[in-house]
Amino acid sequence: MQTIRITTSQNIDIDYEVAGAGERMVGYIIDVGIFVVIFFTTFMTIGLSGSINHSQDMLIGIVVLIIGVLYVFYDLVCETAMGGQSVGKRIMKIKVVSLDGARPKFGQYLLRWLFRIVDFTLSGGVCGLICVAVSDKSQRLGDMVAGTTLIRTNPRTKMNNIAFKPEADDYQPIFNEAARLSEQDIELINEVINNYIKSRNSMLVYNMAKRIKELLNVTPPAEMNDMLFLQTIVKDYSHIIAQADVL
Repeated sequence: MQTIRITTSQNIDIDYEVAGAGERMVGYIIDVGIFVVIFFTTFMTIGLSGSINHSQDMLIGIVVLIIGVLYVFYDLVCETAMGGQSVGKRIMKIKVVSLDGARPKFGQYLLRWLFRIVDFTLSGGVCGLICVAVSDKSQRLGDMVAGTTLIRTNPRTKMNNIAFKPEADDYQPIFNEAARLSEQDIELINEVINNYIKSRNSMLVYNMAKRIKELLNVTPPAEMNDMLFLQTIVKDYSHIIAQADVL
């Protein structure tokens, strides 16, 4: 499986498995299939309601317009609202990511959407497929312009190997400072741990642990190695946030 290395804003290099052309195509077919089902279901409902007359002609025109607008803006709206995924992408466990390691901005989603005209509409999908095949980061033209690509979201390891969950409500966090981290910080820590489990690149863990220690100004116990420190930070954060939600 092809991988790409993305350097995050914290200067941490993380390897991702790139989504292949087949996964992209199946995701696209699923998304198109959703509208095909909506289209035929709607028109069957209209047809069963009675004979075709002038008012029904107008209704059909309005329905076609609404479905058309939804189809045109579907990818842009879904990727923006669903964190880089459409329904098809979520089913195929792939998503859009920015090459700078950050969550894609709306402007990047917009560029990807605009260049669908070239990648799919004008070229019948040929341009998009060729670009994905020849690009070293498996990018279609819209991805190249927007600085994005598609990666697989299905990890090789189970989540309980990445982050621990508090065993009970009376769990006492070791690092209360973990509450100062953001959800994106925790996602990045999980990415680093996941990548270490796959690649055994200990420098990933060392660099991430060093930055978290500096950010929170904490010193772990001598017997706590960097991996355990990161896992504990995630565990403490999860517990503190969960308790705050209860309150």
